[in-house]
Amino acid sequence: MKPSRREFLATGGALIVAFSLPRAVFAALPGDLEKFPLLDAWIRIGADGAVTVFTGKAELGQGIKTALAQIAAEQLAVGIERIGLVTADTGRTPNEGFTAGSRSMQDSGTAIMHATAQVREILIAQAAKRLGVEPGQLIAQDGEVRAPDGRRIAYGALVANEMLHAKAAPESKLKARAARTVMGKSVARVDIPGKLAGAASYVHDLRLPGMVHARVVRPPAYGASLVSADVASTVRMRGVLGVVRDGSYLAVVATREWQAIQAMRALKDSAKWREAAKLPAQRELYSAITRLQAQDTVILSQGAAAEGANVHEAAYQRPYQMHGSIGPSCAVGLFKNGALTVWTHAQGVYPLRDALSELLALPKERVRCIHMEGAGCYGHNGADDAAADAALIARAVPERPVRVQWMREDEHAWEPYGPAMVTRARASLDGSGYIASWRYEVWSNTHSTRPGGAGSLAPAWHLAKPFAPPPPRPIPQPEGGGDRNAIPLYRLPNARVTHHFIPAMPLRVSALRGLGAYMNIFSIESFMDELSRAARADPVAFRERHLDDRRARDVIHVAAERFGWTGFRAQRGRGRGFAFARYKNHAAYAAIAMEVEVIRDTGDIHVLRAVAAVDSGEAVNPDGIRNQIEGGIVQSLSWTTREAVGFDDTHRTSFDWSGYPILRFPAVPGRIDVEVIDRPKQPFLGAGEAAQGPAAAALANAVAHALGIRLRDMPLSPERIKAALRPVPVVAKQAAG
Repeated sequence: MKPSRREFLATGGALIVAFSLPRAVFAALPGDLEKFPLLDAWIRIGADGAVTVFTGKAELGQGIKTALAQIAAEQLAVGIERIGLVTADTGRTPNEGFTAGSRSMQDSGTAIMHATAQVREILIAQAAKRLGVEPGQLIAQDGEVRAPDGRRIAYGALVANEMLHAKAAPESKLKARAARTVMGKSVARVDIPGKLAGAASYVHDLRLPGMVHARVVRPPAYGASLVSADVASTVRMRGVLGVVRDGSYLAVVATREWQAIQAMRALKDSAKWREAAKLPAQRELYSAITRLQAQDTVILSQGAAAEGANVHEAAYQRPYQMHGSIGPSCAVGLFKNGALTVWTHAQGVYPLRDALSELLALPKERVRCIHMEGAGCYGHNGADDAAADAALIARAVPERPVRVQWMREDEHAWEPYGPAMVTRARASLDGSGYIASWRYEVWSNTHSTRPGGAGSLAPAWHLAKPFAPPPPRPIPQPEGGGDRNAIPLYRLPNARVTHHFIPAMPLRVSALRGLGAYMNIFSIESFMDELSRAARADPVAFRERHLDDRRARDVIHVAAERFGWTGFRAQRGRGRGFAFARYKNHAAYAAIAMEVEVIRDTGDIHVLRAVAAVDSGEAVNPDGIRNQIEGGIVQSLSWTTREAVGFDDTHRTSFDWSGYPILRFPAVPGRIDVEVIDRPKQPFLGAGEAAQGPAAAALANAVAHALGIRLRDMPLSPERIKAALRPVPVVAKQAAG
């Protein structure tokens, strides 16, 4: 190992974080212990008994700070309030890559559970030596090891030197389920009280001594180049400390934030740009997507090619969609003594560190990225780009912290969008109403342009010596990108699924929560509903008879039963819908039933109630899982009924909430019930992205049931619903006849 500044020595009896030996030395270990097998990479116990747990995953609002603290508290036998949790910091924590794909519990939670359990047993063994008794006679409780005769030793008194600088074992003595007091319980989120009280919770709230403020003048369109700008007048404005220009990259720095905004607006008004039309016509978006050159991959091929006689086809379409973070992206950078520190809400601090290292031509050990929460994300929004802004501007203003806050129009226009997609399904039914054949195709751009190198950062494109974006690539199965969840979990004796990966990106795209799973589940589950009606079968029963997975059948059964599916009575304008998926076909299971009312005159959809069942393996914090499913349903309803990026042949046109409407409070479902199916001793399965696809399809299926008309193109907006309900002119009917 080469020592780096991230490696610390044990001092004063404290156990401090350390990092991995070569991976090949160790046998397979649980979770991310496989990557970082030393116990003190995950846990520190100070001489005062203070417990600090380290995770390379970031808190994004999904509640992992609480769940990970619960795991550590349980296995160490201390109160959760005694656990200090350090998240995603290149100077302190393991490199767990991106916080993405609902893998935090599976990777980091599993590692922390086993590491803390093994630390508990090491402490018990150490106490046994001091007390002269067998380890089996001792128990760990409340930060102490206790003997039957009343003698006890605090954890802090047991730690010494590098006692925990030892590799983890493949097996751990986990606390018995019957003895658990923290895991499996609904614990209040540890991050909520501060947020409710207005504490400095987000990177947006960070204030450092001597901090200055910056704003960036963005190009008006992709590929635009700066011709001129009135820098001289801007630098004379009150409070302005300077203007940073590097090629077409243009930013202003001021003492106060409002001064920076005023100067940015003046500089923007004076700027002249060279630009050219490059975008497709929005009305022809989907035909343009299917005409673009694609790399075709058959990701599933099984059974014979023959089709049954009863053939059905459908096509579904999704527009470009935003993250639409409520708090625009923000970062704080400090360039001091030749080193850069950036406070950021990026979802991958180590990949970002590598990209910033390349951007500034600094050795990686001279760049530190520290995660702080951002006000909304779930995917690759502008956080990494804002960090690049902070790095570039901080280098130009050394020794002073520089806070860069994006404007709303920056966030809407420059964040990477979720890709527009087209899917086509074709299936046949046999005489018994079973699916005899299945053909499915999906057209999509990449779903990840995350850092990576400097070329993944938008500010790097505008420099005098620009960095080119790396070639877009698909994410391979079984995770998948545009083809995530394109392979149904259903039993299909004759099936073929094709992914048409499109390298060309008319608009900038990257990861949006769930990636292609949202659209593929929407399409597949809408089509399953259409097939069930063609087979004259109940939609729930139709799904169940095509499933062999017991856990899948369980979530379907529970959701349908809690909803009262069999007793539902249809009313005019009201309908019920159902959908199911297992996220990525190897993560959490979710089934959702939904009741809606559609107002024919206005086209408005009112979601009266939604009932969900979720199986995400062993449930550490059931209430936290419910939070994730509830939030996923609400977010999905916003995507599915309202959201679509607007653009013309040159510019994006969605710059504010009027141009990109999202769900408001009056449109939130009247009721959401979530049933958590706990699976003791089963692996953790992340729940953060399990609900979006099923919620979208359940909504579409309920609308079809309410109206008797199937809408296959998103968003299911009032305008689209009214157009579908509009009577077909008599002349057109006659011509069609």
